[in-house]
Amino acid sequence: MSRISARVAAISESATLAVDARAKAMKAAGRPVIGFGAGEPDFPTPGYIVEAAVAACAEDRFHKYTPPGGLPELKQAIAAKTLRDSGFEVDAGRVLVTNGGKHAVYAVFATLLDPGDEVLVVAPYWTTYPEAIKLAGGVQVDVVTDEGSGYLASVEQLEAARTERTKALLFVSPSNPTGAVHSPEQVEAIGRWAVEHDLWVVTDEIYEHLVYGSAKFTSIATAVPELADKVVVLNGVAKTYAMTGWRVGWLIGPSDVVKAATNLQSHSTSNVSNVAQAAALAAVSGDLSAVAEMRTAFDRRRQTIVRMLNEIPGVVCPEPFGAFYVYPSVKELIGKEIRGRRAASSVELAELVLEEAEVAVVPGEAFGTPGYFRLSYALGDDDLAEGVTRLGKLFGEAR
Repeated sequence: MSRISARVAAISESATLAVDARAKAMKAAGRPVIGFGAGEPDFPTPGYIVEAAVAACAEDRFHKYTPPGGLPELKQAIAAKTLRDSGFEVDAGRVLVTNGGKHAVYAVFATLLDPGDEVLVVAPYWTTYPEAIKLAGGVQVDVVTDEGSGYLASVEQLEAARTERTKALLFVSPSNPTGAVHSPEQVEAIGRWAVEHDLWVVTDEIYEHLVYGSAKFTSIATAVPELADKVVVLNGVAKTYAMTGWRVGWLIGPSDVVKAATNLQSHSTSNVSNVAQAAALAAVSGDLSAVAEMRTAFDRRRQTIVRMLNEIPGVVCPEPFGAFYVYPSVKELIGKEIRGRRAASSVELAELVLEEAEVAVVPGEAFGTPGYFRLSYALGDDDLAEGVTRLGKLFGEAR
């Protein structure tokens, strides 16, 4: 008899966190590793948010249990922030505050899915989505995109993947790992297709403020009001406010879904840390000036990394318009000799890059599409330039 349940044994570790951990371990051992693995802003959390957390530590009420669904004032502020930023109007009763955005992903699929229910997932996809769907007993159906379409899925592709067992579409724009952003027209078309076929839409909007150039963030919940009773919005403070370690996310959905997910949370984690919730309250209630400064820096780095990667023979990097990732194709380099070695996959190529160039990247296998790398440009300008320069030097030796 196995010591570990089949359900949990089937879970893969987070590839992005594994790469980041290995890079940090190598740096601790004295090697000058530059890590492009983790999707984590290099900026500190804005001071006014930290000050709110410090003040919260002294409040007696935060030393006790609070409602498992979230502090009432934070839920109200999230509802107000959602109306401000995306035009989607909800009341606080339709908000569940979760232990980070990742926990919101788990909660929504655990709440919506029965065994065998299918979820359409656009690939490349973030590494946590498949595991959350699998844990809920759902079946992931991939809708594969590539650099030719800018990693954007069409209604025709979604329809070709739909079956009688399809219950939900997972919609992510801006995208992790590709940085793809759907146009308002594309968002509306996909939303109307979902309404036509009576599908749930789970939309992850955690990168809503990180869009560049002519791109525009459009919430599918706003673009297609008819979805209101079958859409769940996922979000959090991690990316927008440089608060990855604070672990505050949320989901917004129909009242029955939120109540059920809150019941689940009441038995799994109870309330999110009160001090972190107080910090999140300051974040979502404040203005977006700090966010604008970070976005300006990300945009500069975005342009730099795209230009530098496309100057490397064998690398093809589409321009991303959101989040803080690039997703270049390295297919032309697989199988070529580099320093006496031939990588048979992007996994092996990433290993070679880490060992020979001391640069950490995440291979496309982690995101459902072999032959690619994901690089986060949420790191300092100098490290970014040095890291890509090392890649260029290494790949320049490919034969």
